[in-house]
Amino acid sequence: MPGGAHTYARGSDQYPEGMAPVLVRGEGARVWDADGNCFVEYNMGLRSVTLGHAYRPVLDAVRAVLDGGLSFTRPTELELTAAEEFLALVPGADMVKFGKGGSDATSAAIRLSRAATGRDLVAVCEQPFFSVNDWFIGALEMNAGIPAAIQELTVRFRYNDLDSLREVLEQNEVACVIMEAATAAAEPAPGFLEGVRDLCDRHGTVLVFDEMITGLRWAAGGAQAVYGVRPDLSCWGKALGNGFPISALAGRREIMELGGLRTDEPRVFLMSTTHGAESVSLAALRAVLRAYAEGDPIGTMEERGRELAEGVNAAAREVGVDRHVTVTGRPSCLLFATKDGSGSPSQPFRTLFLQELLRRGVLGQNFVVSAAHTREDVEQTITAAREAMLVYRKALEAGSADGFLQGRPVAPALRRYAAPRRIH
Repeated sequence: MPGGAHTYARGSDQYPEGMAPVLVRGEGARVWDADGNCFVEYNMGLRSVTLGHAYRPVLDAVRAVLDGGLSFTRPTELELTAAEEFLALVPGADMVKFGKGGSDATSAAIRLSRAATGRDLVAVCEQPFFSVNDWFIGALEMNAGIPAAIQELTVRFRYNDLDSLREVLEQNEVACVIMEAATAAAEPAPGFLEGVRDLCDRHGTVLVFDEMITGLRWAAGGAQAVYGVRPDLSCWGKALGNGFPISALAGRREIMELGGLRTDEPRVFLMSTTHGAESVSLAALRAVLRAYAEGDPIGTMEERGRELAEGVNAAAREVGVDRHVTVTGRPSCLLFATKDGSGSPSQPFRTLFLQELLRRGVLGQNFVVSAAHTREDVEQTITAAREAMLVYRKALEAGSADGFLQGRPVAPALRRYAAPRRIH
């Protein structure tokens, strides 16, 4: 496999050299590697597993449909039921199409927006990631293979900065604005999302919310349910299947029907995929929605996240590294920051923290919890973090992490060249 993984965020260059475990199974919030080591895992499935690995009700729902076949030449009753149950969660959405990955949904939203407006340009908020497709990757540093003409069709604006968006919309004919309403690192300032909605309305621009992470983590109805601002289209994935591959594009009927049969306009090729509505993932979706309706996974994630953040930050104060190691973000979507002696973000010090956590049975590039994390898992993580920070403090006192690392530091996942973690 190029890079040794099917997702760049899962690559060995994202972990201390020689320490990236090869996993063989998971249960709850724990995973086991090929050498028999057990880890408390965070960021499970790149934030897609919110109920825990091997969550029994989802597996039971999947097993129940297997004997009936998986893929057919016509839509199934299951597709209709899943669509109805999903749309009941999403404020203001009339229609949905299911896909497999998040990029299916976001790229379909871009195509719909361009058709609806007759414009080409896309305004993308300066947030980490929206799609594997050319319209987005062309604007990144890692954009080899993307034609320059495609790269020029994406413009940027800043989060919580209405003036930057206003300038983009006034100077360009923009088909759509695509953004996350909130992230682990940033909440919307008062009036910001409302201002975005107003600017889009004034300029005839389609507003698209990416709910990949916020959906079923901020609320069952996503960030739009939390903040009360309705997009024209919204894109979902990750937690919808608790690890099973499913994504969704939801939106207003008059836009969505441009890809349907109730339009006299030129038709949009809209998420027409062989595996978009196979039975396994739709059964998993319905089971996930039941789990959210009958229980409180988000409440559990928020509670465990608060306990974890408070415990690790308290340990940092005790060890005396609280200016260098901090846990921040929404409790259900925590990040940790790692800084050097000057207070600047540091890849070597991040690597050192990851290295020492791994040695103590904690696996994760952040502290994003699931509803399966127990208080025991949290306590083990706090203990591991405290011990890791004792090593971290020694490195700070030495003025460098280099002498404490067993290999090269981690590197940004979406960099232009394989160096500085090129495989020799």
